[in-house]
Amino acid sequence: MAAPTQTKDPKKMQAHLAQPQYKGDNYVEGWASLWDKGDNLPWDRGFPNPALEDTLVKQRPTIGAPLATDAQGQSYRRKALVPGCGRGVDVLLLASFGYDAYGLEYSAAAVEACQKEEKDNANWYRVRDQTVGAGSVTWLRGDFFDDAWLQKAGVGLNGFDIIYDYTFFCALDPSLRPKWALRQTQLLAPSPSGNLICLEFPRHKDPQAAGPPYASPSEAYIAHLSHPGEDVPYDAKGAVKYNPLQPSSPGGLERVAYWQPERTHEAGQGENGVIHDRVSIWRRRN
Repeated sequence: MAAPTQTKDPKKMQAHLAQPQYKGDNYVEGWASLWDKGDNLPWDRGFPNPALEDTLVKQRPTIGAPLATDAQGQSYRRKALVPGCGRGVDVLLLASFGYDAYGLEYSAAAVEACQKEEKDNANWYRVRDQTVGAGSVTWLRGDFFDDAWLQKAGVGLNGFDIIYDYTFFCALDPSLRPKWALRQTQLLAPSPSGNLICLEFPRHKDPQAAGPPYASPSEAYIAHLSHPGEDVPYDAKGAVKYNPLQPSSPGGLERVAYWQPERTHEAGQGENGVIHDRVSIWRRRN
């Protein structure tokens, strides 16, 4: 596979996104302008994170198979969503495992990059199980927090069986995290079918350091997904104030699996290859 074009100076990208016109809900315009200029994300590694591939193989008893049977006994493919999918490598991986996969980006240039990735590297995303076959691939342009792209896709609320979040949570200004968590509950299918897979990165970044990517320790995922839509306190140093004894909100998600992956991108590793990334799986509470 061809290596992605990367922004050589992350600080330049961070300064661009820090401009006032890209704050709050206008964050999508900032990312779109980078795509329109031909810049990709510095942490685009050009291929799916191997931690996702391992999850799809080893965690099937938790997340379920790509094919399922409805109440009438009809077989169907389960739906997987990757918000902020970049060049779509994770979407194509999910489709190769048999899921009907949807990739969402706000920029038209980003969607074109996804289409090019699908065309140029189709042989790389081989079908993993011939008895299951490949799922469909759908590229969508829209804002994650808006319903217009859902309507275009013909998918209703709570319609996705798998949602994969990697370099999306950490790309959002922390002020948008309550809204992000609430949106996950709106898109995720009921338990146990619906599973949100979070590849938590960067967990060990200084919370006071500039982003994106913003520091995203496991405590931040727990605090926000357990209390979607609610304000979560952070201390003066930018660390989330997480109380493990605090009960979850009635509409919160629960973490059903959590582990250190055996493999991940180099960006998620420290000295001597020590893996800092974690994978967590979340479901709607019954």
